[in-house]
Amino acid sequence: MYNKAYMVPNPIMPNENVTFNAELCNGCNTCVDSCRSGVLVPNPEKGRPPIVLYPDECWFCGCCVGDCPVPGANKLNHPLNQRMGWKRKDTGKHYRIGMKNPPPPDNRPPVG
Repeated sequence: MYNKAYMVPNPIMPNENVTFNAELCNGCNTCVDSCRSGVLVPNPEKGRPPIVLYPDECWFCGCCVGDCPVPGANKLNHPLNQRMGWKRKDTGKHYRIGMKNPPPPDNRPPVG
């Protein structure tokens, strides 16, 4: 037992910054290579999604999602304080990025 090294995720930070769809991910580890902060490590089982070993070190840059050759195999989950939203002054309705039916852009020139 003392001759083996184990890597386990950080139990203090339970967030899931990167999630993988096991049905779509082919285990190519392109996301592991493109991760700037070393959050992901290859899975020891071939063909399985990578392991998110250090979730608290994620910069939320999106390189792992952008470089993935299979669309939808992984997803970046931004924390609540980084999710962008806006509110229309005339209606008072709140909107956020990623919603199902976003409003059309407001192309009016700024007032003033």
